[in-house]
Amino acid sequence: QVQLVESGGGLVQPGGSLRLSCAASGVIFSIHAMAWYRQAPGKQRELVAQITETGTTNYADSVKGRFAISSDNLKNTVFLQMNSLKPEDTAAYYCNALYYSSGWKSDWGQGTQVTVSS
Repeated sequence: QVQLVESGGGLVQPGGSLRLSCAASGVIFSIHAMAWYRQAPGKQRELVAQITETGTTNYADSVKGRFAISSDNLKNTVFLQMNSLKPEDTAAYYCNALYYSSGWKSDWGQGTQVTVSS
């Protein structure tokens, strides 16, 4: 099992920036990819950004050019730098880890709220 703890959410004005962090512990040597998802009230959870163990990244079209995902393998932490934030970015953001341990598995963090409002 992989334990994930997110931090860095909060209230920010449109056009502002936030940096989310996700610290992983547990079976971290088996992690294939980590990702950030978000879920706004009344909407389905959606993929925001993903980074694989080889450093390959993938972004939702709505955040390309504004968000950047990165990892610090020494600290087992994944970051999501969010710039030029818009009100439509308001959501609960969740960290996810995809890993192999007697089969492919996926674990989630508890989520951190991001609110973009003036």
